[in-house]
Amino acid sequence: MSEATGVSAHTLRYYERAELIWPVDRSSGNQRRYSAADVEWVRFLLRLRETGMKIAQMREYAVLREQGPVTTEARLRLLEVHQTGLREQIARLRAHEKALAEKITTYRDDLAALQANRQNGTADA
Repeated sequence: MSEATGVSAHTLRYYERAELIWPVDRSSGNQRRYSAADVEWVRFLLRLRETGMKIAQMREYAVLREQGPVTTEARLRLLEVHQTGLREQIARLRAHEKALAEKITTYRDDLAALQANRQNGTADA
C-alpha cells in the first residue's frame, strides 16, 4: 500500500486509528493485505487531505461510506460543502496571486528604471 500510494506505513496506521480506513485482513505473517479498492480509497483520502479537508470531516465521510448507499445523500452534501469552501479558497488564492504579480511587475519596472538611470548617469528620482 505504501508503494502504491506514496503513504508511509506510519500514516496508514494513523489512518486506521483515525478510522479513515478500516483494519484489513492480514497474512499468516501478520502483514496487512490491502485490496485494489483499498488503494483507491486511500488515494481518494489523500486527495481530500490535499484539498484541505480536516481529518474529522474525512472521518465523517469514511463512516458514512462504510454505511453504504443509504448515506449517499449525506456524503454528497459533505463533498458539496467542501467543494464550496475549496472554490472560495481558490478565489482568494487567485486574488493573492494577482496582487503578488502586480507587486513583482512594479519592482521589475522600478529596477529597470534604476538601471536605465545608472546607465544614463542620472540620479535616482
